[in-house]
Amino acid sequence: MPDVSLPRALILGSTSPYRRELLQRLRLPFDVQRPEVDETPQAGETPMALAQRLALAKAQAVAQRFPQAIVIGSDQVADLHGVPLGKPGNHANAVQQLERMRGQTVVFQTAVSVVCLDSGFAQSDLAQVKVLFRHFSDHALQAYLLAEQAYDCAGSAKSEGLGIALLERIDNQDPTALVGLPLILTCRLLRAAGLPLYD
Repeated sequence: MPDVSLPRALILGSTSPYRRELLQRLRLPFDVQRPEVDETPQAGETPMALAQRLALAKAQAVAQRFPQAIVIGSDQVADLHGVPLGKPGNHANAVQQLERMRGQTVVFQTAVSVVCLDSGFAQSDLAQVKVLFRHFSDHALQAYLLAEQAYDCAGSAKSEGLGIALLERIDNQDPTALVGLPLILTCRLLRAAGLPLYD
């Protein structure tokens, strides 16, 4: 990590190893804090609205504890024809998710929010990634989950790993969005918050 001096501390409000790894690509010093947010969808909430609400809630929750810092919050929800699909958590739920997504186009709604209470800054943005899943067999589904237990990923498939073999097509404007943190949007928000990013 290069010796970078930031005007404010930078905190990632997430314990996701995927988001941490992505943010490290920017070569900025940052801390990681657990946001402690209830991720239960609200009645009638769309997947897009859910992702946006949770990203902001995560950033705000950490910012309450570190009001001087610039805090990044992010959330991803798999959107299957308007139905939100979260992290499966176990094998049975992952099988059910992949069975439902087989041959379908799923929109991964990935929201990011940047908040600094001290400066009064709060902005959010959303990256949508359309993913067409192949018509894979039941055997392929089970073999994949045994090889790469993607129980902590919305949609039960890691596109950055073996899960790419289950996909037919990916359409997006931010190549890191599907992994969990849209870096193009994050850079834009961090610049707006006052962090120097190759300006």
